[in-house]
Amino acid sequence: MRFLIDPLLRCLAGAFVSTIMAVISVGAAEPESADLRYFRELVETRNYSLGQPVSPKLTPDGKAVIFLRGGARDPVLRLYEFTIADAKLREILTPEKLLQGAEEKLTTEERSRRERERQSLRGFTSFQLSKDGRRILVALSSKLYVITRADSHVTELPGRSWIDPHFSPDGRDVAAVTGGELHVIDLETQADVALTSGATETVQHGVAEFVAQEEMGRHEGFWWSPDSQSIAYQETDNSGVESRFIADPLHPETPPAKYFYPRAGTNNAKVRLGIVARSGGATRWVEWDREKYPYLARVVWKEAAAPLCVLAQNRAQQEEILFAVDEASGATRELLREKDAAWLNLDHKPMPVWLKDGREFLWTTERNGAWQIELHSADGALDRAITPRDFYFEEFIDLNETERSIVAAGGPDPRERHLFRFALDKPGEGRRLTSERGRHDAVFGEAKEQFLHHFDLLDGTAGWEVLRASDGVKIGALPSLAERPSSLPKVELTRTDGVRAMDAAIVRPRDFAKGKHYPVILDVYAGPGHKQVLAQPDRYMIDQWMADRGYIVVAIDGRGTPGHGREWERVIRGNLIDVALADQIAGLHALAKHEPAMDLKRVGVVGWSFGGYFSAMATLRKPDIFRCGVAGAPVVTWENYDTHYTERFLGLPSENTEGYRASSVLTYAADLRQPLLLIHGLTDDNVYVQHSMQLSDALFNAGKTFNFLPLLGTHMVSDPLLRLRRQTRIVEFFDGVLKPR
Repeated sequence: MRFLIDPLLRCLAGAFVSTIMAVISVGAAEPESADLRYFRELVETRNYSLGQPVSPKLTPDGKAVIFLRGGARDPVLRLYEFTIADAKLREILTPEKLLQGAEEKLTTEERSRRERERQSLRGFTSFQLSKDGRRILVALSSKLYVITRADSHVTELPGRSWIDPHFSPDGRDVAAVTGGELHVIDLETQADVALTSGATETVQHGVAEFVAQEEMGRHEGFWWSPDSQSIAYQETDNSGVESRFIADPLHPETPPAKYFYPRAGTNNAKVRLGIVARSGGATRWVEWDREKYPYLARVVWKEAAAPLCVLAQNRAQQEEILFAVDEASGATRELLREKDAAWLNLDHKPMPVWLKDGREFLWTTERNGAWQIELHSADGALDRAITPRDFYFEEFIDLNETERSIVAAGGPDPRERHLFRFALDKPGEGRRLTSERGRHDAVFGEAKEQFLHHFDLLDGTAGWEVLRASDGVKIGALPSLAERPSSLPKVELTRTDGVRAMDAAIVRPRDFAKGKHYPVILDVYAGPGHKQVLAQPDRYMIDQWMADRGYIVVAIDGRGTPGHGREWERVIRGNLIDVALADQIAGLHALAKHEPAMDLKRVGVVGWSFGGYFSAMATLRKPDIFRCGVAGAPVVTWENYDTHYTERFLGLPSENTEGYRASSVLTYAADLRQPLLLIHGLTDDNVYVQHSMQLSDALFNAGKTFNFLPLLGTHMVSDPLLRLRRQTRIVEFFDGVLKPR
């Protein structure tokens, strides 16, 4: 505890504005101005997303849609059924009915999983629909419930503290994890059988390890066989992983929570995959060179005629092998291998996708310089590329085996997202299924006659509708309670001129006056895997709120961000800041030529997570450009961030000492010349508050004056009041520097 307390006291002493009470104490009687009411509306509606259907699924017969939904300002999700033919909506079950006045309670494990999934809603946050569509599985307060669709009858399953429940494909059982062990519950007899044993504080079965959940996009730790007779499960051994402890600052009487966190260059969890019968018995362990390929990146086991498949990466993430597994023996054979001199990205849709006859599978790759979907034969040999290289492929959506076609999301403009259909046997440009400017998504079911279309358009319309697959005609719309925004952001999507064109957005005040000069706020991320500039209005609503305070707010996606091919993204290998910093500055100058009202003598920068890291670096390294910066939850020293993310871009600390030094905020702490505001959640278990403590300590020792705002929360900030107070504090900070009286 001494490590946490002493730096905190020192940073509080060194900061001229630093108080926890800024978050805790709220003036209840303080009247709100119009702009504060606008922001409160934004956060209470979650940018007008509350009340929209969540996670809709078509029933197997294609006649109905099951989905979750809260209220317009109510984040508690309830379960609904929508019948397509007559457009009738039926409430199936509510959390209130199950809780009967009690509060929802989450285990530490469930809270951690939700943090990894960035899930901030409550109630039924997910559900499972049985393969035959007759039953629905939900979890609430770590208990499991099975609902019969026909009559909404609810059965509570035995036990508690369950996480990650899944129906067996035949619908007879539910598998879930409790106490670090994998269990199967027979739905007919309610018998609960533990399939694994030997769990300890450091060994768990059926649960994905931290880096899989946080960085690989893999939240599952077990997988049913297609015939429901076996389960493949992960064993995680954290005995060699460093421990970290997080205390609740409001409850010092509570012992700190312990987390296993692999820092860059330190030991990862040891992971292996086993196969066990649904009735229990001995485990057959899957065999591959786990020393050379320690990361279990993907597990796919969906088609009866196709093998269990495992994608394993080496630690450098420059080589990966797709294995087919012999279920009986655990032996593996290589299907294909990918290599990249920089790093290999993981497709967030688990690949491969097998055709039902097991003779072919789909695969995604950046091997040719851009993401493409390929068709491979069962032995792994490449048959053909399905999507052209010049098509910006963003996500695989669906396979239609009858028509021998796929639906994919992407398009010519990475700021937008459209749906396209491609033929498996006639590679070509594809047929575009959507046209309105914005972001589109789709959900297909077993019946391919219709599909669910999600749209979030630049004109402010958003929602879910049911479309006929043959011609795209609308045949229904999922009911929404979401509020419509009273006005849309005044955003211009553009591309910068100069050496390279970069996606950019400019948000002007609603009362923008030509001939006037405005201070500029750069709303930044600038890191791998995330785009700031999207054709999606709700992305800019908070930017508009800041702009209406008398600013021009801009966003720029430079090199290192996705959407422009392999070379564009991988140029940052070995150094996380120099290219990003150069591109953001070049983008600012290019935008100022396009919009002369931008006053580049008054520029502030704000970001969160990697964006917070960039903001701190920009303020320290380029004080002639950035007059001030707000760094939210910044990664300060990459040696103290996790292995899978950090080493993907920087390699091992022992092999890239200079890259880690150049990418560390501490390297430049003594150079602070401009005002800096640090914000960090004290219980953040992704970017630990250690990072801001290190920077605060270094700045204090260097005799620098800075601001520090500790928050009582984690990496996510979802509470409406907390978001309001945080954003108000940020814009007041900018006002004090960029608009001096």
